[in-house]
Amino acid sequence: MATANRVILIGNLTHDPELRRTPKGVAVADLRLATNRRYGPDDDREEVTFVDIVAWERAAENAQSYLSKGDPIYVEGRLKLNNWEDKQTGQPRSKLVVVAERIQFLSGRGGGERNAPSQQHRGSSAQRQGGSQGAHVRSQSSRQPAAASG
Repeated sequence: MATANRVILIGNLTHDPELRRTPKGVAVADLRLATNRRYGPDDDREEVTFVDIVAWERAAENAQSYLSKGDPIYVEGRLKLNNWEDKQTGQPRSKLVVVAERIQFLSGRGGGERNAPSQQHRGSSAQRQGGSQGAHVRSQSSRQPAAASG
């Protein structure tokens, strides 16, 4: 049976990207995106969904360098369920995140395109096969940034 795990989102960052590094020095950025949906007879109602996004390597570094709270972005990626045990309560916890495979910086609030490259990359075979990235983050390799768009 064929399966698909593909996510496409457009929204605004709710905070500045947070960059960290794995023990092997691989850049990882956490982003939080807000997406809006209007509905109702006159589109008079609005629903906001907040999505956690994880970007790796060059995409993570560029997000931290060029993006800030409120900036609009386009993200393509896949869903990943992270599982861990809460250190305080010992209870199992889980969180659904989007692992970014492509991030495109859209025009900023000031209008016009941002002077930053769009990022397209593919995960390592361990990541593509759904390897765990919970408490122990695996090193990622074989990602290639796309040419700048604009």
